[in-house]
Amino acid sequence: MNIIRMSGGLGNQMFQYALYLKLCAMGKEVKFDDINEYRGEKARPIVLAIFGIDYPRATWNEIIKFTDQSMEIKKRIRRHLFGRKAVWYEEQGSYDPQVLSFDSMYLKGGFQSEKYFEDIKDEVRSTYQFPELDEMHLPEKLHLVTQSCLNKIEGCESAALHMYRGDSRNNEELYDGICTEQYYEGAVRYIQDRHPNAVFFIFSNEPKWVKGWVIALMKSQIKEGMSKEEIRGLESRFVLVEANSQHTGYLDMFLMSRCKHNIISNSSFSWWAAWINKNPDKLVCAPSRWKNEGESNEVYTAGMTLINEKGKVERTVK
Repeated sequence: MNIIRMSGGLGNQMFQYALYLKLCAMGKEVKFDDINEYRGEKARPIVLAIFGIDYPRATWNEIIKFTDQSMEIKKRIRRHLFGRKAVWYEEQGSYDPQVLSFDSMYLKGGFQSEKYFEDIKDEVRSTYQFPELDEMHLPEKLHLVTQSCLNKIEGCESAALHMYRGDSRNNEELYDGICTEQYYEGAVRYIQDRHPNAVFFIFSNEPKWVKGWVIALMKSQIKEGMSKEEIRGLESRFVLVEANSQHTGYLDMFLMSRCKHNIISNSSFSWWAAWINKNPDKLVCAPSRWKNEGESNEVYTAGMTLINEKGKVERTVK
């Protein structure tokens, strides 16, 4: 039996569950450790149930056996004298095929690559289908706000723009200087050049900062001689979506996935929003670096346009 350590928010959980589907397809028995990362007061919610997913959970005794965490005095003394006898493996890099080779291992990692489940993509896509809005049983006010936003998204050349900023990541230096203001401005220009009437729906964990950024971006696009009506039209092409909390954040992914195009941050959350987007003609802009340490090329999928921190297009992934 393998145990996958669940961690992170919805995007990470989706990658880990996709690995679970792949291992099961290989005939392996797999369970989840959804205890260690989710027992603190500040733990993020496990949200896979929005897709109707109910996964097999490892017992605490099974987790202890694999990770050698027993607090029995004899085992604590043995660990002190001879070291831990854990049977676990931590993923190396953004894609590590060795992860797929084990039959009895505690697996830890992000598993952020389509390559892990490339041959079962149809099953993964089928698994990650959001229910219709009316089937989510939301509070009335939230339902109305979300429905209004969805109507706007489906009624225009919509592009989801995901801005993940601030100190809400562990080890923020790992992601520093990648999704810069210039990156987003370059991505906006890239989509505007191909779809001049595009409307950008902006999703962010820092809406106050984003409002200032949008104002500055719109000012930079105002040209001499523009009429007031043209300026108002420009303003209407940037919509800040800010109705959701951490516990209803899945609605942001739902709405982003229903846009026609996606500008993603180096975040598994917006990666999945773009991946499950069904538009066959979608444009997906991604930062040309995913993190500041190690190679992450395996995180990119075919068709993504990679834009660097200076806002310059580097390449489109084949």
